[in-house]
Amino acid sequence: MADRAEIIDLSHVIEDGMTTYKGLPGPHICDFWERTSTAANYDDGSTFQIGRIDMVANTGTYLDSPFHRYADGADLSELELPSLADVPGIVIRRPWENGLAIEPQHLEGHEVAGRAVLFHTGWDRHWRSDAYFGEHPYVTPEAADWLVDHGARIVGIDSCNIDNMHVRARPIHTRLLGAGIPICEHMTGLGALPDEGFRFSAVPPKVKGMGTFPVRAYAVLG
Repeated sequence: MADRAEIIDLSHVIEDGMTTYKGLPGPHICDFWERTSTAANYDDGSTFQIGRIDMVANTGTYLDSPFHRYADGADLSELELPSLADVPGIVIRRPWENGLAIEPQHLEGHEVAGRAVLFHTGWDRHWRSDAYFGEHPYVTPEAADWLVDHGARIVGIDSCNIDNMHVRARPIHTRLLGAGIPICEHMTGLGALPDEGFRFSAVPPKVKGMGTFPVRAYAVLG
């Protein structure tokens, strides 16, 4: 039997009460059906759990569709699978210790056309801490223009926002989502990926009328 491909998980765990983005409520996770009360429903003593979760869409590692930014943009149900699943990927390294802004010069020389472009900054080490929401790595408007002009298919980052969330504008969401390029934020584990030679997937549920939802982002090596 041939060796199975290595799969790298790039998503944070969603836990009850966690904070993904300051100002948004954390998820509430509980039982809808409890195991102890379900045995009476079955002659063979089978027990089942059905869970219930109440959360905002921007929880954990999530994907933004154009509808997140534009009322007439494609929502989650309208995203084409080829833009989300089994996409050839490339990692661009920009350690946050070397600077927070990701500029066009950090992209030049990389072939991004038709690829998932994942920015590895190392900021995920601050996940679930106050430092995570401080001055953080982000993409500049000029770099967003470069990604659109060079044909990126999907863009991800291991930071709390692909835009600089400490200013009152969101030019990166505006530019990328306006060009139909989904965005995956709050990623983790990008240091385990090679620079290229992998396939990336980040597929949300097919929900009508929503622009953002958590995903199980992962990469398949080889």
